[in-house]
Amino acid sequence: MMMGANSAPKPPLNSAINSTPSSNSVSPAIMSTLSTHITVLLNEAVDALNIKPNGTYIDGTFGRGGHSKNILSKLGSAGRLFAMDRDLAAIETGKQIQDARFCIEHRHFSEINQLAVNHNLTSVDGILLDLGISSPQIDEGERGFSFRFDGPLDMRMDQTRGKTVAELLTTISEQQLGKVIKDYGEERFAKQVARAIIKERTDGRAITTTGQLAKVVASAIPKVEPGQNPATRTFQALRIFVNQELEELSLILPQCLNLLAVGGRLVVISFHSLEDRVVKRFIQSEENRDDLPANFPIKAKDLPQARLLSIGRAIKPSAHEIKQNVRARSAVMRVAERTAIA
Repeated sequence: MMMGANSAPKPPLNSAINSTPSSNSVSPAIMSTLSTHITVLLNEAVDALNIKPNGTYIDGTFGRGGHSKNILSKLGSAGRLFAMDRDLAAIETGKQIQDARFCIEHRHFSEINQLAVNHNLTSVDGILLDLGISSPQIDEGERGFSFRFDGPLDMRMDQTRGKTVAELLTTISEQQLGKVIKDYGEERFAKQVARAIIKERTDGRAITTTGQLAKVVASAIPKVEPGQNPATRTFQALRIFVNQELEELSLILPQCLNLLAVGGRLVVISFHSLEDRVVKRFIQSEENRDDLPANFPIKAKDLPQARLLSIGRAIKPSAHEIKQNVRARSAVMRVAERTAIA
């Protein structure tokens, strides 16, 4: 079996950490939140990777480093861990890990192939993707992810590129906005919400803060679910859309398949049904590649063979973990192993 990177001498990986432009530096307010994140399914995810001490692994969503630090604790001196994140605050946290076996790069996880090229990786022994949004992103008002704080309506995970939600709302049509809110937020009052938002724009009241948006959404929803802020689904939808979260996920999964060594593990933690559906369908499609018509005359041995095999059932956080961290309640983890089939 191929073991991760090639056999060339291994330089200290932390020397390869990408620097970030000073114009995109992380504010002290954001840096103060870096220690507040509680990693979901910490041990379960790392255990599922089935760590080999001399193996090579990729943490595609470094976040605040909980999973990465756990992986490093299980690696021997010849092991290697590469991490990525699109959030500059996450990169700042990664820079604090002084470990010759570790490297982090500022990039979207759909660019995992470029990470592999940069470090001459032909295959790896495991890839971890912890999807969704982190607690520091939610809890820092100036990032614009939460209606709990009145801050700039940004919501970009990568602060260096892409449109903010405020910019999006200045140009998007009512029809497209309604579709975004319905498809990504699963909001049954999507049309009403879109109409109210566009009316604000038409009347000359640009929506530039989270507080403004939350107020407009609340005014458009006739029936509120108990215990849920009426803006929840709309905020989720706009966040997913501006960050292209489902598109990113669809792009990385085939790349993971091609990068994994035989016996390598893919571990994905999702936080809403849209993400989990993409992951589940991808694994199923690679596990059951027989898409031939029923009763097609072909021998079983000649059918396309599985390139991924599911490992166990989907895993959810325990009641104890949810009690300790309520944000873990929607997490679902799926695990698959690479077969020898090309």
